Amino acid sequence: MTLNKKQKKQIEVEKKKLTLLQQQLSGAKQQMDDIREVQRLQEEIAACQARMAKAQTEA
Repeated sequence: MTLNKKQKKQIEVEKKKLTLLQQQLSGAKQQMDDIREVQRLQEEIAACQARMAKAQTEA
């Protein structure tokens, strides 16, 4: 089960997005100005992880 170029690129983009979202979540948790922001970021992280898993299983 090898990944093609498109799948590798999708995973790479999602990893970058995931790193950024995790940094934003960390900052949002420290400030806690808006709890909805933390929830939104957590949902985006879950969606990003799901897209990465889907890209990895599509071979």
